[in-house]
Amino acid sequence: MKTIRPLVVATLFVAGIGAAVAGCGSGGSDQQQAEPKRSLQINGAGATFPYPVYSKWFSEYNKLHPEVAINYQSIGSGGGIQQVSKRTVFFGASDGPMTDEQLAAVPGPILHLPTVLGAVVPVYKLANVDAELKFSGPVLADIYLGKIKKWNDPAIAKGNPGITLPNSDITVVHRSDGSGTTYIWTDYLAKISPEWKMKVGVGPSPRWPVGVGGKGNEGVSGLVTQSPGSIGYVELIYALQNKISFGQVQNANGEFLKASVESVTAAAAAANMPADFRVSITNAAGRGAYPISSFTWLLMYEDPTDKVQGKAMVDFMKWALTEGQKYCAELGYAPLPADVIQLETAALAKIKVN
Repeated sequence: MKTIRPLVVATLFVAGIGAAVAGCGSGGSDQQQAEPKRSLQINGAGATFPYPVYSKWFSEYNKLHPEVAINYQSIGSGGGIQQVSKRTVFFGASDGPMTDEQLAAVPGPILHLPTVLGAVVPVYKLANVDAELKFSGPVLADIYLGKIKKWNDPAIAKGNPGITLPNSDITVVHRSDGSGTTYIWTDYLAKISPEWKMKVGVGPSPRWPVGVGGKGNEGVSGLVTQSPGSIGYVELIYALQNKISFGQVQNANGEFLKASVESVTAAAAAANMPADFRVSITNAAGRGAYPISSFTWLLMYEDPTDKVQGKAMVDFMKWALTEGQKYCAELGYAPLPADVIQLETAALAKIKVN
């Protein structure tokens, strides 16, 4: 299966050249050249989590509007926040909302615009184990704290009766870059492990107690694939496309669930969406809710410096919230709830494009 590249670019060329109109009668000629359409390139950067669906969206939108090129670099949520804060890109993207301190430091109000819902899954490579493993939240926390070191540890074995686990070391893999996927992972671990919350906390770039780092979801996927006995965390589509084993995770209702469009949708169903759209849905209550689920956001200034780009991005977002949502399920994402789309469509009116 085709691997995912860390750089996604939806590019295009637009050229409008008028046709010559020949004169008649005396042999004289007159030529008219049509006014070329403006070619508009909009640059963005950020999260790798939504890379596959953004790639699809920018390509499909370009087919409808060939004069608009949306160029997106999947450099991680931390990089996206940094670049949009400095206005070196027109929009950013992040799987973790900006903090109050980050928002206070930027040159103008920024909107968090939810785009899709996704899941972060524990991936692993374990020889001679074909069964799908189950993980509780405390077990995942203790693995990443370095307290559980062997695959046949009683805590892992307890959740996987009947499976012969090897007496081999666990290699912990995490992100090396500022990452929204990491934000989601640590947000979940902090909710179910007081020790994790106290010692490590929540954020895109925590101080990891143990493990080796890979850049992007791509890097973590690659390290796990190449490292027998390893465990990591990636966005669902990366596990599916790279054919990496991933486990079920126990939710707040006590169920062990595999990430799916349905289980992520269930996690979002109970969300109480605030006006600024900065919300966490990890460890969501309710039957059938996958516990490591999250919205992901596009970050845009309410008063963009380039109004033409601003108008084009507002139009793109309206398309993404309607037609674009149809592409979510095939790529392993859950579409936004209808009430969120309604709130967000109204919020787009805050962006000043005139």
